[in-house]
Amino acid sequence: MQRRFILKLAAALGAASLFATAAHAEDTIKVGVTGGPHAQIMDVVKTVAAKNGLNIKIVEFSDYVQPNAALAGGDLDANSYQHDPYLQAQVKDRGYKLIRIADTVTYPMGIYSKKIKTLAELQPGAKIAVPNDPTNGGRALLLLQKQGLLKLRADAGLKATPLDIVDNPRKLKIVELDAAQIPRSLNDVDAAAINTNFAMEAGLKPKQDAIAIEDPKGPYVNIIAIREVDRNKPWVAKLVAAYHSPEVKQFVDSKFGGSVITAW
Repeated sequence: MQRRFILKLAAALGAASLFATAAHAEDTIKVGVTGGPHAQIMDVVKTVAAKNGLNIKIVEFSDYVQPNAALAGGDLDANSYQHDPYLQAQVKDRGYKLIRIADTVTYPMGIYSKKIKTLAELQPGAKIAVPNDPTNGGRALLLLQKQGLLKLRADAGLKATPLDIVDNPRKLKIVELDAAQIPRSLNDVDAAAINTNFAMEAGLKPKQDAIAIEDPKGPYVNIIAIREVDRNKPWVAKLVAAYHSPEVKQFVDSKFGGSVITAW
């Protein structure tokens, strides 16, 4: 009888242990970010989420391609680094079953240069670097158009490419480079359109150093993405609530001085 009791107790403890392990696994997620502001913000999100029983493991990437591949492949539970046009392009081009669950922050793209102080100084044939991915490349070209440097086809849209340029009075040479590499290429070009997270990571201050910057009220708000099958999991609401907390908003406003803007 005593032996039977011990066996039942052991079985109960084993089941409890398995339940605890499963519960812990559900409350622990991996979130992918790019280095710089996204990673810094997620550190604060992690602290806030822990108070609500959600453990976040932050995985840092150095480019824009891998975080979505890792999320789609199941190596991440969520990522926070991209704007919605980029996600939609990836979903269409690669067939990812990923969805947007929340807005995060906006990083207005800027034009930077180590050779000129204003865009008016650009000489004919000047080289301008832009990101080589469809959405950020189009974003850069739209910014150049906004500054009166070139004109795009009317129907080019957010995915404009250099092939959509219909008027280029200064014969500017558009150099397409990986977005993360552009800050290191500033010495090799006359100007460059740089995503703010990569600019800040390189020590550039958008409000001080950019010679032109886009309007923050546009389609390029950054987002949190997850796999479509996970949309109803309890941790999703916890992650969004932690990101949209007063603590995170206060951190963004005080840390980045207007270079990064909360979108909620």
